[in-house]
Amino acid sequence: MKISNSDFTRPEAQPFLLEGGRHGVLLIHGFTGSAAHMRPVGEGLHEAGFTVQGINLPGHAKDLAAMKKTGADEWLGAAKDAVRSLRGRCETVTAMGLSMGGCISLILGEEGLVDSVVAVSAPMAAQNPLLPLAGVLWPLVPTISWGAPGKAESMLDPQYNLGYGGFPTRCGAGLHRLIRTAKAGLPKLTCPLMVIQSHGDETISADSADIITGGAASGRKKMLWLEEVPHVCTITRETPRIIAETVAFLREA
Repeated sequence: MKISNSDFTRPEAQPFLLEGGRHGVLLIHGFTGSAAHMRPVGEGLHEAGFTVQGINLPGHAKDLAAMKKTGADEWLGAAKDAVRSLRGRCETVTAMGLSMGGCISLILGEEGLVDSVVAVSAPMAAQNPLLPLAGVLWPLVPTISWGAPGKAESMLDPQYNLGYGGFPTRCGAGLHRLIRTAKAGLPKLTCPLMVIQSHGDETISADSADIITGGAASGRKKMLWLEEVPHVCTITRETPRIIAETVAFLREA
């Protein structure tokens, strides 16, 4: 199966570090995405005075052959390395992640590695019932396409909509593992928590945000519901609202 890729040589898709104040925010994109999905939010947080680092997870922003060689351990390990790097610059570190990046951010908080967490479109389950079967399906179905662009795709800013058009099926097992790990660890999450989800998200289970906020032990929790934008909400018309609400939360927390 031929899977399309974006042009990852574009500057929007590159990792970035925007130096600011002593509060650092690590931005983590989602499964098959790139740093481009987090760039507009990163620039908004930087304008508000934060130091912001956006990364590309291993195997991402290259090609599917590179992604096939990676999995949950590599993705989580890269995020932990980035936290350590940001700790060298900043007194306070927040993990803010989109989709799978949101699950990674939750795990970082559950392990006490960051001071606060912002989970955006973080799945506690996917609407695709085949995801839990990826670990056994991949020898028969080596790759899965995201399919033809639909209405949701048209709502994304094309300048920043840079990712893979599908994924190696075996990598879906890594995503499923991170979802389960993040969900199981919620009672250990005690740092300030903000959860963002759209009513228009057709990728994750609709109750994901409620499961996260209900399961976390954090004393300070904030929920932000977005109106009818798709899963990659960080590059939609709701981006300014995400930035404003996140800035307010981080200043309060």
